[in-house]
Amino acid sequence: MANICARLVKLVNVMAKPSTSSHPTRRVAVVGAGWAGCAAAVHLARAGASVTVFEAARTLGGRARQVMMQGHSLDNGQHIMLGAYQQTLQLMKQLGMDASTLLYRLPMQMCFPFDSGMEFVAARLPAPLHLMAGLLRASGLNRHDKLALARFSSAARWMGWQLDDDCTVDTLLWRFDQTPRLIALLWRPLCIAALNTPPARASANIFLNVLKDSLGASRAASDMLVPRVDLTALLPQQAARYIERSGGVVHLGARVRRLKQVPAGWIIDGSQADSGPTFDQVVVATDPVNAATLLAEHIDTTSLAALTYEPITTCYLQYGSNCRLSRPFFALIDDAARPAQFVFDRGQLDGMQAGLFAAVVSASDGLAGIDQQEVTRAIAHQLAEQLRMPNLTQPLWTKLITEKRATFSCSPGLQRPSQQTALEGLALAGDYTAGPYPATLEAAVASGVRAAALLAGRP
Repeated sequence: MANICARLVKLVNVMAKPSTSSHPTRRVAVVGAGWAGCAAAVHLARAGASVTVFEAARTLGGRARQVMMQGHSLDNGQHIMLGAYQQTLQLMKQLGMDASTLLYRLPMQMCFPFDSGMEFVAARLPAPLHLMAGLLRASGLNRHDKLALARFSSAARWMGWQLDDDCTVDTLLWRFDQTPRLIALLWRPLCIAALNTPPARASANIFLNVLKDSLGASRAASDMLVPRVDLTALLPQQAARYIERSGGVVHLGARVRRLKQVPAGWIIDGSQADSGPTFDQVVVATDPVNAATLLAEHIDTTSLAALTYEPITTCYLQYGSNCRLSRPFFALIDDAARPAQFVFDRGQLDGMQAGLFAAVVSASDGLAGIDQQEVTRAIAHQLAEQLRMPNLTQPLWTKLITEKRATFSCSPGLQRPSQQTALEGLALAGDYTAGPYPATLEAAVASGVRAAALLAGRP
């Protein structure tokens, strides 16, 4: 009996010792700490890799990041998410974050102030009753408009939310006999908000993918989620903490200038990285322009160079703390003189931001070359006119932020770069890589998860 016990103790001790002969820890470099890079780094760390992140900026988040303004922690652009963002919500859960407190959840809606447009709010019923009920009680649409919308929804479901040959959203809407009013008040604002590309040059298939996974899915998937905290705090900051707790490193202000492939793997050349260690694998998660520069000596970057871009402009306007909208956000009628498409009441998201409005101009290339003060004045007057609040012409302070390459231009048949490269141990991540969605936070996170899986050898 004593001999048996001794053998069991010896066996347990042997099993408890870490293995030194097989599967050494992978050393992985992630270049870029936007949402794609953060997602890739977290999933790599969860898989047991030793992760080092290099970010050129001093702030995490890439093109969806925090900015400090007049004592407020805001964003470089006002964002809205959807309940269909499964990968993003799952990652937040994995990081121990409570989405119910960090995101303001609203039913799918398109509401214009007063009689300037329509008022459509999805009902809190199971799908597809939530949309049918919302459509029946929608104001601002006549019977012809509602029938056209119902026909479109039915036909899209029948054809599996996909066209054999891609075309523009304008062409899609023409084929399905959508009324001019329906296009102006629903389809055009949705297309610009989702794809950041005008319907005249936006991909119908990508637009249909968005509709399928939001309007065509469960009620919760169609819900709108507005961040209550800044975008850096919403996910990238928590991702960085997780990486560091897992033994990884996050370098800020570390611009990578070159990737050098050597027999042992990859060497990172750049600020805070010269003469550093060799990495087994690399995820390039920068914007397309910088990715093309880093990868030019390694792979064909034609698809990266072929991408064109759309800007997004956000105008922040501060009013008195008692200034408040009747809804958290409104859609707006826009034209050359009234450029904003949406306005958000930030005070309803964060009590410390009472009286602060964010007006959004998606696909804002039409503002190029116009004086910023002139644009701000035009938006202030637009808000005053359409919201019927004359005092909005005189904000206490304003700030206009334009992200010039906010998204790629989501055109029909666009060949986006693959995440898998021909080089061993090198993957690409970013919202512009091949996938079913436009350049959104969800597309960025999904690309990061996919890049981590590719490096782990999973399809």
